[in-house]
Amino acid sequence: MKKPSAVILALATLVVSQTAFAFEKGDILVRGGLATVSPNESSSNIIAGSDLGVNVGVGNNTQLGLNFAYFMTDNINIEVLAATPFKHDVNFGLPNPLDTGNQLAEVTHLPPTISVNYYFDTGNSVLKPYAGVGLNYTLFFDEQFTSQNAAIGLQDLSLDNSFGLAAQLGADYMVDEEWFVNASIRWIDIDTEASFNLNGAQGSIESIEIDPWVYTVAVGYRF
Repeated sequence: MKKPSAVILALATLVVSQTAFAFEKGDILVRGGLATVSPNESSSNIIAGSDLGVNVGVGNNTQLGLNFAYFMTDNINIEVLAATPFKHDVNFGLPNPLDTGNQLAEVTHLPPTISVNYYFDTGNSVLKPYAGVGLNYTLFFDEQFTSQNAAIGLQDLSLDNSFGLAAQLGADYMVDEEWFVNASIRWIDIDTEASFNLNGAQGSIESIEIDPWVYTVAVGYRF
């Protein structure tokens, strides 16, 4: 009788453990970590009185990433992505016709994103994979030409804010009932236009498709 009792006890412990690790309706997740925005950009040419015959590229940047999620059911949550402002170098496509160095400007943006995620039932008590889709609104601000470009008359750089779709894949790995580690990859549709002045004449870049991949590694807590 002792051996069956031991087996039953072990199975009961396993079931309780798996239940404790399972997300449930009403759970709140808070995550914090590093988020890298890696643009997959393309753009039309710079127009400054005439077509300069060169486009622009946008560099990577890593910042503190934060997100908050609320489970509406045991398998579906709604998530809000936030971060400290991302700063990106905007570079000339080569060759630079203005002879002012490779960098054209620096821009700052915030990309708040709301997503709905579905958690797959894999039977694994600690690994929680999910996929999600959502909407993004990217706010651009503090756009500045480099000092070399400002010196030749480039002024008043402005990028339009962007509204687009987002999609992601991710997973939470449970360390215990409350703490977990998260990793995700996200694609965001970010399209914008740029306007500026060159010695008083209006200039523009009519299409900048940034469309970044966002890679995040974070630590989370379940309430």
